[in-house]
Amino acid sequence: MKSRILLVDDEAAIADWLRIVLESEGYAVAVAGDSASAMVQMAQHEFSLAVVDLVLPDGDGLGLLQLLKSKDPALEVIIMTGHSSIQKAVEATKQGAFYFVAKPFDSAEMLPLVAKALERRRLLAETSDLKRQLAEQSGFGEILGSAPTMKRMFELLESVAASDAAVLILGESGTGKELVANALHAKSLRAGGPLVKINCAALPKDLIESELFGHVKGAFTGAATDKPGLLEEAHRGTVLLDEITEMPLDLQAKLLRVLEDRQVRRLGGSRTVPVDFRLLCSTNREPEVAVRDGRLRQDLYFRINTVTVALPSLRDRTGDIPVLAKAFLERFRTRHGRQVDGIDPEAYRRLLAYPWPGNVRELEHAIERAVLVARGKEIAVSDLPEGLRAQVGPPTAGAPAVGSLEEIERVSIIRALESTGWNKQAAAALLGLRRPTLYSKMRRHGIPQRRS
Repeated sequence: MKSRILLVDDEAAIADWLRIVLESEGYAVAVAGDSASAMVQMAQHEFSLAVVDLVLPDGDGLGLLQLLKSKDPALEVIIMTGHSSIQKAVEATKQGAFYFVAKPFDSAEMLPLVAKALERRRLLAETSDLKRQLAEQSGFGEILGSAPTMKRMFELLESVAASDAAVLILGESGTGKELVANALHAKSLRAGGPLVKINCAALPKDLIESELFGHVKGAFTGAATDKPGLLEEAHRGTVLLDEITEMPLDLQAKLLRVLEDRQVRRLGGSRTVPVDFRLLCSTNREPEVAVRDGRLRQDLYFRINTVTVALPSLRDRTGDIPVLAKAFLERFRTRHGRQVDGIDPEAYRRLLAYPWPGNVRELEHAIERAVLVARGKEIAVSDLPEGLRAQVGPPTAGAPAVGSLEEIERVSIIRALESTGWNKQAAAALLGLRRPTLYSKMRRHGIPQRRS
């Protein structure tokens, strides 16, 4: 069923003809002969568009336009009249009318206007919905999320950002641990100093000591000059030790000494250099397990986890996928100069159903690829990476195998809402529906708009 249209005209012949024309295009049409009847219809139904005659038995169309807009500001209104004047057209437009059309007109003139008015309402609704989502969306730095676990994490980060407390950031690969470190540094009192990032897993074991602590000339073959280490370079700034559990145990002991004394001795040197930095560490391992397995010194673990921040996986917060996807879409369409401004419902359904083993980073790469290869203005299923193109169904597992179609539909909608944290846009995409259709079905089944 297409959009519902309210037609207000006291000329029965014209009203009947226009009703038939609109219904032939699949629209649901309600007819009223005057302003009072129109407002009764508005109280009983939700309309996307009103087509209103300028002259009515109990007033004029401009007065009704104001009443309709007061009832539903998003309602689009087309004014029609047999007494066309520029002054009236300007006044109608100022009061919010979409268009002013003069009688007589034919279907070839009216139908495109109706389609454009309905498209404008849809676009404005999407923009409003996205603004609402962004307003509700919590964030910290470049990290977005509205799941309860994310909101609690943001509160914790805000409370410790300005301190010098050591922070241990936990999370699977791709969840955004480095973004947390970036934001903590940017919001700290050390933001004017350097942020030095050291990947303990990427540095060769025979080089990591020299990179961290520096060396003096002649300390080893190839050491032609004195070289400060990364810990020295981070003076008055912040250090991120990524994948701390991959650091060799003997260097962990040396790092612990630096943290306690706030001094560094370069490899092969005899004097110490004072250092002042805030320490952030991250790992995708369970730190207690790493301690038990001998990968992380227990005394160092106690020293680096004054505050522990745990990032949830993307599969544990699927309700955040739509806003994350739109944020990435906007970033990459701008970066690559691509005219891609949306994601079609079926592609959204694939995004929501996919388990995302690579978490937010994998979603980011998937959207960038889709933006680059998209042929239309919306990302389609065919634009997604191969792993996301597999056919998936809506979340109806656990729905009654036997029962009325109405009950099966109701259970499916509730399960989609629950699986997306009652994010309507995400649930609609998962079910393969447009958002207004989901709202309509929720009302019909008596499903509340918000989680109780």
